[in-house]
Amino acid sequence: MPNRTERTMPSSAPAICTAFFETRRVARGTRQELVAALRGREAGVLVFEDASGRPVDLDWRLGLAEIHGVEGRSIEAHAGDAHAGEVAGRAGKDAAPRRRGRPRLGVIAREVTLLPDHWEWLARQPGGASQALRRLVAAARKADAGRTDERAVRERAYRFMAAIAGDFAHFEDASRQLFAGNRAGLEQAISTWPHDVRAYLLNLLDAAVPAP
Repeated sequence: MPNRTERTMPSSAPAICTAFFETRRVARGTRQELVAALRGREAGVLVFEDASGRPVDLDWRLGLAEIHGVEGRSIEAHAGDAHAGEVAGRAGKDAAPRRRGRPRLGVIAREVTLLPDHWEWLARQPGGASQALRRLVAAARKADAGRTDERAVRERAYRFMAAIAGDFAHFEDASRQLFAGNRAGLEQAISTWPHDVRAYLLNLLDAAVPAP
């Protein structure tokens, strides 16, 4: 039986993406910013969402009115051996202010489906169902000891690897080292890969994965 625990709505910032031309990193920004920066150079461009590592499509049909004001904003541009820069850290930093509610808690309303006896048990806990669920999640996260976050980081890095480097030398070895958590082995396996691909991949491993 579904129920809702809180009513405060989350806010979100536009996803930050990184664009590659073949294996060279050329720009970073929101999708609209990348369209403005790379218009006319679409061929051979691959774009990845920093927060997830997933390849994404840009809507090159956007007109000037739709990207008005974007072209004058600062967009990270890269050429050759440009530094890798921060990857996922920017995602969410420029979020709009939260609406009125519980800013200290930052609670988010989502649907939870439980059996009736589960809801009855939660309702009998101190503070009610919402506080009981938060305590249970906190205890589970503590027991998890970061394993879920580590897995999410590796999966993000693998999505990028598979999309851009699937036919590179030592790709399979790099994948094994990635999921084994062997950073030194991974760096050795990708040592012959193009600089920008290596740098972005390692940044995906070093940056925290934003909460969904």
